[in-house]
Amino acid sequence: MEQQKNNPLHGKRLDTILEELLAHYGGWEDLGREINIRCFNENPSIKSSLTFLRKTAWARAKVEQLYLQVVHK
Repeated sequence: MEQQKNNPLHGKRLDTILEELLAHYGGWEDLGREINIRCFNENPSIKSSLTFLRKTAWARAKVEQLYLQVVHK
């Protein structure tokens, strides 16, 4: 627990992060422009995006980094 004290993502669920980014950007189209990932640009849904992000470390890292830059200021 001590090592997570300064981690702003600690306790944040990936679905919550994605929903907050969608709210901030106003939908899939703008989020897909910000992070060019196919699951955001071609027939996007929360379910398919979460499945992809949980399996793909580089994509999840991009989403988490954007979240820290934009939403968690």
